[in-house]
Amino acid sequence: MTADIFEITLLSLQVSILATGISLFIGLPMGTWLALSQLRGRKVILSLINTGMALPPVVVGLTVAILLWRSGPLGSLRLIYTPTAIIIAQTIIAAPVVTGLTASALQQLDPRLRLQLMGLGASPVQMVISLWREARLPLLAALMAGFGSVISEVGASMMVGGNIRHQTRVLTTAIVLETGKGEFQNAIALSILLLILAYLVNLGLTIIQQRGAR
Repeated sequence: MTADIFEITLLSLQVSILATGISLFIGLPMGTWLALSQLRGRKVILSLINTGMALPPVVVGLTVAILLWRSGPLGSLRLIYTPTAIIIAQTIIAAPVVTGLTASALQQLDPRLRLQLMGLGASPVQMVISLWREARLPLLAALMAGFGSVISEVGASMMVGGNIRHQTRVLTTAIVLETGKGEFQNAIALSILLLILAYLVNLGLTIIQQRGAR
């Protein structure tokens, strides 16, 4: 049982960290573009992103499952019921969170800062990096929110991963399984482990955030 718990915990960390990292890779530049761009229709895109922040995980799971199902458009990739499928679903869940909070963080900066940077001759890349530094505290909060949205997610993981032992079982799906079997002690123990895991990761990010504040 101990070996199973270690395996489940490790897989939970792997898929959640990878999904959060990919969502950061997508959401940071997208949120920056939305915050700084004067494109027509930007408000519509932002409203869609904000709606995506509340996207039900089961809807994401259903959509990804249909795409990856053996008879679906991407069925030939044979990704259904694999950790990769869980990562895809969790990335879709976390990316709008990171994108929306990134855009909000950069929009709250003083507009004069951009003018000052451009006046000093900063290139577009240098300007963006400087804005990220200035907004590093809320950007780290966006990262924590993205991680929190996937580490605790169960619906999509169950639908696209299948909760297969030694393959796709993560902490949240294991909790559902133990509860369904009436093994409430095991379910409670796994729940406590999940909370501790989420706390430790967020504690590390919070320490980094507060050091940045000082």
